[in-house]
Amino acid sequence: MKRKTALVALVVLFAGVGICMAADMNMGTWKLNEAKSKLNPLGTKNSTVVYEVAGDAIKVIVDGTTNDGKPFHSEWTGKFDGKDYPVTGDPMSDARSYKVVDTKTMDLTTKTAGKVMATGRIVVAPDGKSRTLTLTATDPAGKKVTGSAVYDKQ
Repeated sequence: MKRKTALVALVVLFAGVGICMAADMNMGTWKLNEAKSKLNPLGTKNSTVVYEVAGDAIKVIVDGTTNDGKPFHSEWTGKFDGKDYPVTGDPMSDARSYKVVDTKTMDLTTKTAGKVMATGRIVVAPDGKSRTLTLTATDPAGKKVTGSAVYDKQ
């Protein structure tokens, strides 16, 4: 019985460490590197993304421009647990979820009125100095479009 309890404790410990490390790898300020990015022309251009601790949650602040050049500022506060949390100021969605895949990778889903608008994957480079967001969305004609944004750690 003790062996089983110890094994369960180790699994929980490693899962917790993985979640914390993924959060830590993303913390801080990230600036868009347009030269390395292949942005979707229908989507927003997130120029700056900031991840910071907010109590027992994470706050994500995004400043950028819409596809027609208008500035926007959005904020999301939640946990990287795959559950939807409200987002304010985002012209493309009203809810967002993040889910930790491993220490350098998270999955992202954005929704409007409960409908999935886009899905993506965020991968932090091994050196922690850059990260890439690959996003897939559906355009107004119902066609899947994909883009990628590369960010440099500030």
